[in-house]
Amino acid sequence: MSGVALPFSEDTLLGGRVKLRQPAEGYRAAIDPVLLAAAVPARAGDVVLDIGCGGGAVSLCLAARVPECRIIGMDSDRALVRLANDNIALNGLDARVMALLGDLARPPQRLEPESFDHVMANPPYLEPGRITPPAQSDKAQANVEGEAALADWVRFAFVMVRAKGSVTFIHRADRLDRLLAQFSSRAGDIMVFPLWAGPNKDAKRVIVTARKGVASPTRLTSGLVLHEADGRYTEAADAVLRHGAPLPLGTSPS
Repeated sequence: MSGVALPFSEDTLLGGRVKLRQPAEGYRAAIDPVLLAAAVPARAGDVVLDIGCGGGAVSLCLAARVPECRIIGMDSDRALVRLANDNIALNGLDARVMALLGDLARPPQRLEPESFDHVMANPPYLEPGRITPPAQSDKAQANVEGEAALADWVRFAFVMVRAKGSVTFIHRADRLDRLLAQFSSRAGDIMVFPLWAGPNKDAKRVIVTARKGVASPTRLTSGLVLHEADGRYTEAADAVLRHGAPLPLGTSPS
């Protein structure tokens, strides 16, 4: 990717609590970052790693929801790291949130293995060669796997998280089998949280969270219905997306 495209738009998340500057075209943060941030069981004082942080949407939402947690974002695109740090400053969160340049094969030197209480990721959803990549290069990078496959994202996350810490991914429901295969060999207390598109509709997204080095069984939860039949957000979804409520996953790493 050559850089972030212009012009930018000034947007908000969490009902205006988070200000987000992002490209007006190409990949744009929608509800997935908000839902991912709402699934991370962070508490005050915890340190969280955001892999592939992009413009910082997930980090900013988690920082707004959990005061006094600290978050480090990592992305391989220099322009997006710059944009993320601009957004961090825009929200007055410089003291506890930062974005660093690096990728899964060459992470920043200051990131030490097993030094994070939680790791979160919104990896590219699509496998290369199975779809026509989006025309915008930044959207393609966000949506289509590059040199790093899903297994590489999961492997890196579990290297970075401490024992009994949590790893949380949001992904496409039709790739759940592959995600679970990667998680199950590394962790326990795996929880699958479907995000139902609406009443009597399939889930297009799932959130999967797990804890490193524990042996609790996998659980399938009732998940969250996002939309009413008329397209409005459900009351439960609105509480998460606009008011910063956590998702009821029930995990509490110790």
